[in-house]
Amino acid sequence: MGNFLAGKVIAVTGAGRGIGRAVALGAAAEGARVVVNDYGVSMDGASPTSEIAEGVVKEILAAGGEAAAVADDISTMAGGQRVVDVALSSYGRLDGVVCVAGILRERMLFNMSEEEWDPVLATHLKGTFTVFRAASAVMRKQRGGTLIGFTSGNHQGSVSQANYSAAKGGIISLVRSAALGLNKYGVTANAVAPVARTRMSANVPMELAEIGSPEDVAALVVYLLSDSAREQGVTGQVYTVAGPKIAVWAQPRELRAAYASGGWTAEKIAEFLPGSVGVDPMPMLSRLQEMERAARGGERPNA
Repeated sequence: MGNFLAGKVIAVTGAGRGIGRAVALGAAAEGARVVVNDYGVSMDGASPTSEIAEGVVKEILAAGGEAAAVADDISTMAGGQRVVDVALSSYGRLDGVVCVAGILRERMLFNMSEEEWDPVLATHLKGTFTVFRAASAVMRKQRGGTLIGFTSGNHQGSVSQANYSAAKGGIISLVRSAALGLNKYGVTANAVAPVARTRMSANVPMELAEIGSPEDVAALVVYLLSDSAREQGVTGQVYTVAGPKIAVWAQPRELRAAYASGGWTAEKIAEFLPGSVGVDPMPMLSRLQEMERAARGGERPNA
């Protein structure tokens, strides 16, 4: 057992499998007492079972750590509050939350139903909000804590996962809002965009050039939960971790601007926008076009 998180209480959602499980085990191995939350559903959000969270708790206890299970659905306000309440009732405080829980329901945008849109947004985005909401109230009083949301490189856009992509983009904005609103209370907030081998990534229809393990992601999360990250002023950031690679995403900012004397008309915009403001090339679109060319040539496209 290490001591990087000694004395801290950490809650992890989606902690029954994959990255969430690795984060829970990694935090416990570094001395944290862990609340393991998992609704225990399949990848599409069906067939919940409490055994998934309880299994990870047993692993932590067997390794000499401390943990408690919560099988509630964090897409509800009551479920998010329950995660925080169990931390407080079991250990008396809450120092960090890590929101990994998510589901997939793939469909092209023009065919996507409400039943495919709502649960994905509810689990990823609302599920992050419900836990952040309950945890931030506690951390504000404590004058300290860490919120970590899980996003994806797909926040740039996705061909067949508009629901997932929209949720992941929303999580980034939620994290940045939390970082701004809670900074004066000593609370940090960051997002992680992992690339790792999990049951979700196994279905990606392309070769991923950069990919790691759930344990690689857990190492970054443990750092972000630590006093070291707080003391170094790490907040409002989005990090990708893919095996040996760690990268930070740029903050949103204007690239170029143009001004019109007397205001704009459509005709003026048509004249000035292409040369003065232009476009910011869309990397995902270029990559998609490359993949389509590779597929037409009979090759398996690389991401």
